Amino acid sequence: MAVHTKHPASAPPEAPAREKTGHLMLRAWCIFVLFTALSGVAWVLAFGEAIAAGVAIIGGLVSLLLWFVIRPQVQWRRLPLFSLGYVAWAGLSILWSAWAQTSALTWLLLIITTLQGFFVGSVLTWRELVRAIASALKWVLALSFAFELSVSLFLGHAVMPGFAPIPEGKVDPIVYWSRNNLLDGGRIQGILGNANLLGPLCLLAIVVFAIRLASGAPRRILLWIWIGLAAYLMIRAGSATSYVAAAGVAVVLTTVLLMRRTRRPGERTPYYIAYAVVGIGGLIAFWLFHAQLFALVGRESDLTGREGIWDVVLAKAWERPWTGWGFATPWNPADPAFDRWIVDHGQTVMQAHNMWVDVFLQLGIIGVVLIAMTYLAFVWRAWFFAVDRPRWDLRDDRPYSPLSLLPTLVGAILLVQGISESSPLLLWGWMFVVMFSFKIKQSPHIGVGPAEQTLAIERGELTKQAP
Repeated sequence: MAVHTKHPASAPPEAPAREKTGHLMLRAWCIFVLFTALSGVAWVLAFGEAIAAGVAIIGGLVSLLLWFVIRPQVQWRRLPLFSLGYVAWAGLSILWSAWAQTSALTWLLLIITTLQGFFVGSVLTWRELVRAIASALKWVLALSFAFELSVSLFLGHAVMPGFAPIPEGKVDPIVYWSRNNLLDGGRIQGILGNANLLGPLCLLAIVVFAIRLASGAPRRILLWIWIGLAAYLMIRAGSATSYVAAAGVAVVLTTVLLMRRTRRPGERTPYYIAYAVVGIGGLIAFWLFHAQLFALVGRESDLTGREGIWDVVLAKAWERPWTGWGFATPWNPADPAFDRWIVDHGQTVMQAHNMWVDVFLQLGIIGVVLIAMTYLAFVWRAWFFAVDRPRWDLRDDRPYSPLSLLPTLVGAILLVQGISESSPLLLWGWMFVVMFSFKIKQSPHIGVGPAEQTLAIERGELTKQAP
């Protein structure tokens, strides 16, 4: 008769704890929330503004209800205050807004996006969060490729939003949802209907999948295939912004990895100096040679007309320099204040194509200070979250986690994207800033901290004593 004891050498192995159905459904909901933010305007292009707004509002209400039901542990004194300050100032601007209805509608979108960021960050551990982001990105990439392939193989012509009939006469390609370019070598737009939005999203996917690989995720061959698909779509999108952002990610990643190799006080100083020289030198080189750089990637030297848009927006912003004209992210083309105000390729422009210029127009210098502090606080915490060795007691030899790289690399992507787009102010850009700022303050170490550790223990990621 076999006799077992509690000694590790003879104790029978135990099967890993299975996740409860309720938690699997919660994680699936978080993936849907992340997919909704990442896919962004795809909902509008596919189903129209009314349905897209309904999905956003209902999604926010469901998450709010789940938050009250689950009651995740939250340290309320450790909220990202600058983010909340920006949201509050945006709401207050409705009182003096020149487009009050648009301000109210877009502020509701900002509230929902902020809520979703807090919700996802509070109910998932760091490991689950990165895994959920990867799953949501897979859906965006797969649907984008499948959509472009279906258009080329089965329709054979460009597609209008909502599959509406193509108008007679000459149509500017900017209005198409898909330009049917997958097989002819032109730029593709995916379900987002915009190559300049698809490119940075593909870069984000490459970063997330690579981090999953570095952290020892299963099904590694499939992850390499997803990285290949993301790289292919990024190249085919041909977004100059995504190429510049990729260079920024490479610089930040290299610096972080070098910082992690230091052992003594003062060793990081040379790296910080080199990092500053490379960063400042890169900005100066970009400013002096931007015409040649954009010519290499087939873009106009004025950032495809963006400089003209900035001039018009800045001229109006200086009329109300301190408080701005009222929150409006994005601009509502149905509002008389924006309808045909700035026209590009025959279409009403819906953003300033620079997040700093956009905030200055809407919320004035006060708003610019608040958004700058929001990003400064986020980048600061994300940086030290990545470069500092995990330590919460006397032990100082714990290994770094690849997962801690994600927030600082996301910050690099968003800051570069914010030069030519206002996307970091809404949808996945704003949600990720809020979500990571909240998560780092609540759980400054992977698997450690009251909220993080409680969730991890419940789900079998940790024993009752942190590793």
